Amino acid sequence: MFIQVIQGRCNDADRLHSQMDMWREQLEPGAEGFLGGTYGLTDDNEFIGVVRFDSHESAERNSQRPEQGRWWADTEQCFDGEVTFHDCDDVTLMFEGGSDDAQFVQVIQGRLRDPAKFHDFMSQPMDMLHKARPDIIGGTVAIDENGFFTQTVAFRTEAEAREREQQEVPEEMRGQMDEMTMMMEDVSYHDLHHPWFATAGMR
Repeated sequence: MFIQVIQGRCNDADRLHSQMDMWREQLEPGAEGFLGGTYGLTDDNEFIGVVRFDSHESAERNSQRPEQGRWWADTEQCFDGEVTFHDCDDVTLMFEGGSDDAQFVQVIQGRLRDPAKFHDFMSQPMDMLHKARPDIIGGTVAIDENGFFTQTVAFRTEAEAREREQQEVPEEMRGQMDEMTMMMEDVSYHDLHHPWFATAGMR
C-alpha cells in the first residue's frame, strides 16, 4: 500500500467538499489503484487528506492524468498558501486499518528516531491495546523517506475517545506506551471532528 498525505490551510470548506465530491463522481472511475481516503478539517481550518493507493506507481499515474491536473488547479484555490504532500511507501495498518464508520479521527504527526525499531514495535500483537481501547476501530501509519510519520487513529465516537483517554493505562501497557513515545519527536496532534471518507467503488 502507498499513502499520500495532503495538508493545507483551507479558505472555503464548502467548495473543497464540492471538489472532493466531483473527484469521486468524475475522476475516481479512471484512478487505477485508488483504494480510499480519510479527510477532514481541524478547528483552525487545516485540511488533512490521507489517500491510499495500491502502489506508488498507481498514484503517480493518477497524478499525471490531464483531468487530474485540471481538477487540482481548481481545487488548490480552496487553500491559502502552500499545500504540502508527503509520499509514503512505508505503510502499516493498525488492527484492520481505518474505517468509514468512524465518527472521529485523530491524526498524529512527527518524526521517528528509529523507524526499524518502530516497525518491530508495531509488529507485536495488539491484543492489550484492543482490550484497553475498544473505542479504537483501527488506523494507519505512513512514513515518508525522511522519517516523517502520519498516523490516523479512527474512533467510534469522540465522546468515547475522550472518556477512555482519561482512564488510567493498564500497568502491563505502560511500558510499551513509554517505549513508543521515546521513538517519536516533534509530535503534533490534529483532531478531525467531522471526518469524511472514500472507499473505491462506493458512492
